[in-house]
Amino acid sequence: TFLVLILAVFLLFSLSSGFSAEISVFVQTGDSVQLDIQTQELPEFDDLSWKKNKLENIVKYTSESKKEKRYPSYKDRMDFNNKTFSLTLRNTQKTDSGLYTAVAAAESDNNIVTYRVSVIDAVEAPVLTVNSNSSSPDPCNSTCNGSNIIISVIYDSSSCSPEEVTSSDKYILRLSCIGDSIMCNYSNPVSWKTDSKKVNELCTAKTGTYSPAFPPWVIFICLITLALAAVIGFCIYKRKKGTEHPTIILFQ
Repeated sequence: TFLVLILAVFLLFSLSSGFSAEISVFVQTGDSVQLDIQTQELPEFDDLSWKKNKLENIVKYTSESKKEKRYPSYKDRMDFNNKTFSLTLRNTQKTDSGLYTAVAAAESDNNIVTYRVSVIDAVEAPVLTVNSNSSSPDPCNSTCNGSNIIISVIYDSSSCSPEEVTSSDKYILRLSCIGDSIMCNYSNPVSWKTDSKKVNELCTAKTGTYSPAFPPWVIFICLITLALAAVIGFCIYKRKKGTEHPTIILFQ
């Protein structure tokens, strides 16, 4: 059919032009990343180059001399394997983010593989906080705060529904209950960090439970003392009342 014919032409064009899909790679700031050729059989070439954003040369390997030329921008921060033709970038910085393409040059240039490298920082530790709800006997309103995302969940009756939010730049914040703990997990493609707290600690710390000013045993002793004093006072009063005699006055 016509559709199959178009697809066949597209595949032939892709093979002849060295078209390759981008491979997304995330790397943490300061770490190293290795970019491989991703094929066992390379076409014959005069030289093979790694380029950034299609214009900036990083390294060029010449097949005839079997020598490599490193360009200044990455000379001290890269390694090139002249057996596998892989490129390793060291001590990556955010400015290293971009497209990296391996190009085999002969009569024409063939793009062997293209990587979209994203250099990002590790996530900061999330902050888990709890506020009690006085309208319910035993609830805990938990808030999980990442650097750019905030979610909340209510813990009630020893359970909670897990919540998860993903930002446009692939940061994930998840709040969940595991056993008697509430877990707040914050992650991105290169790192993750967690904050957790015991549910009992959270609820008792925030529900404002009443604590008497005096221990119960002190109050009990005071009540007994007052009762004894009242009984003794009443007995003394009755005793004095019984010893009193009426005075008789005679009139002549």
